[in-house]
Amino acid sequence: MASDKRDMDTVNHPEHYRHGEYETLAYIFAVTENLPGDEAVCVSQILKYTSRYNKKKKPLEDIKKARFYADKLIERLQKKGVEL
Repeated sequence: MASDKRDMDTVNHPEHYRHGEYETLAYIFAVTENLPGDEAVCVSQILKYTSRYNKKKKPLEDIKKARFYADKLIERLQKKGVEL
């Protein structure tokens, strides 16, 4: 039974997405609440990967993933006419 609870926590509250009392998902929902879908996806992925990189075995991989989504966000914003 204890094993089931531990497994459930890795799905619902994984340690690499927690920072003390804060969970990355709650922060992502707050930040992306009023963004259009394409921007919300990119921002959520950027936040996800940058929040957990230092808890992973391959931290640089997560930073590169965040950069991928940052580049996609820049492309989307430029297509919408957002200027630097």
